[in-house]
Amino acid sequence: MNSLDWAVLIGYFGVMIAIGVWSHKRVDNVSDFFTAGGKMPWWLSGISHHMSGYSAVMFTGYAGIAYTYGVTSFVTWSFPIALGIAIGSKLFAPRINRLRSRLHVASPLEYLKNRYNLKTQQALAWSGMLLKIVDVGAKWAAIATLLSVFTGVSLNQGILITGAITAIYCTIGGLWADALTELGQFIIQLIAGIAMFVAVVGKLGPHGGFFGVWDEPALQGHGKPLVGPYGTVFLLAFLFIKLFEYNGGMLNQAQRYMATGSAREATRSARLSAVLWLVWPVVLFFPMWVSPLLVHAQKPDGSDSYGLMTEQLLPHGLLGLVIVGFFSHTMAMCSSDANAIAAVFTRDVAPAFSEKARQWNEHKGLIAARLTTVVFLGLSMAVATQVNSPTFKDIITVVIKWVAGLMGPIAIPMMLGLLRTFRKSGPTAALTSWAAGLLAFWLVNYPINWNVEGGVPLEYQVSIPLAVSLVLYILIGYLKPEDTPERDALIERINTDDDGSTGAAAVPAPAEPQDGAVGTQPPGRLS
Repeated sequence: MNSLDWAVLIGYFGVMIAIGVWSHKRVDNVSDFFTAGGKMPWWLSGISHHMSGYSAVMFTGYAGIAYTYGVTSFVTWSFPIALGIAIGSKLFAPRINRLRSRLHVASPLEYLKNRYNLKTQQALAWSGMLLKIVDVGAKWAAIATLLSVFTGVSLNQGILITGAITAIYCTIGGLWADALTELGQFIIQLIAGIAMFVAVVGKLGPHGGFFGVWDEPALQGHGKPLVGPYGTVFLLAFLFIKLFEYNGGMLNQAQRYMATGSAREATRSARLSAVLWLVWPVVLFFPMWVSPLLVHAQKPDGSDSYGLMTEQLLPHGLLGLVIVGFFSHTMAMCSSDANAIAAVFTRDVAPAFSEKARQWNEHKGLIAARLTTVVFLGLSMAVATQVNSPTFKDIITVVIKWVAGLMGPIAIPMMLGLLRTFRKSGPTAALTSWAAGLLAFWLVNYPINWNVEGGVPLEYQVSIPLAVSLVLYILIGYLKPEDTPERDALIERINTDDDGSTGAAAVPAPAEPQDGAVGTQPPGRLS
């Protein structure tokens, strides 16, 4: 990097902070901070939904997969995400929007207190928060890895720089700041991605050009859709996981659906995100697929290949813009996660333990939300410094195995609880499926993995916990139905199609929890 690249990078950080300051004026209460008051246009919500699913892991961990295996990085990652979101645009997006517009909640998990009971809500809230700390920690480590390639700063310094900038704009501006910075980040990514694509295509002449490049010995097998550990079972498992994860199971995407003005707009938002996931990653991945022809990765997993290629091919200025693109991915995802976890803590966790939290007014609720955001980012940055430790192993292991494997047991009760089909599955089904899924993850990834020659294949490590949770959730609901008139009424409110334009809904202060009780909230919560 030279002074021009640094100017681009510093200018980007300045713009992000400015957007946060401007967005601060639009945040008057917790509804604005967590769900943009239900006033976000569907197209902005869709772009924000798309961007909040990326991070620099794509340019490190998945770049390594592309460097080693080729197009399977797209077939087993962004394609199942696109398909999962397309399915969820009808199945989940409108129902999640109605959580805000009809139940007047600000957190995706807030409705679980009435759908199941307080114990279920707390189990999912705490496990979801802890998982997100690990997930975001991996994202900080990924961007710090790239920063070290370009600038030579240490990993910890890189984590501190990106985390501090993100904390400033997302803490003062809430979801509005997240969405608007993600729009700017999308534009930057568009320019940087096309620049990299053109630069790489320009270097392929001696290798047969755009279409003949696949005959090169260095790319043997790179054109096959399913290779190595990423086979058919992994693809199907990943599709099922992403169906839940990217439609709200990891919380931050659920907020994008909640932020639109109506269920119909939430559906349009999801469809736009699905199209972007299907088309745009091809442009981003192509340079990674052919990278073995242009660079020789220094790291065994190839995670530094994209960074090395960028330095080699792009002129200064454009190099700085691509680096900004790396930052934009990670900051988009981490800021949206921070906002989602702040919502869960201030709306779901704190009121269950503190009488004062149940009495927060709008001003105190906003202060708590902002403090929680800062604390979450600090904890995730601390975890990021340990990502390459023996406990967590490398970046891609954390993202694929830990997050994909643990997300299912948390998401199953939350997502399926929205649907009429599973109305008989109550607190017993939810808690049992959650606990058994977590236990299955531990058994498959550790005791069983240690005693199987060659270890348990990756596709089973990530899919078995979700399968266990799904089967138990459905089976227990059938064997021990716990549907009640109150729960049925709540589910009907979420599933009724007479949508109209519900507009923004005020969000009341968290009510005093009633463990095991349904329909005991103040009338405004369900009216």
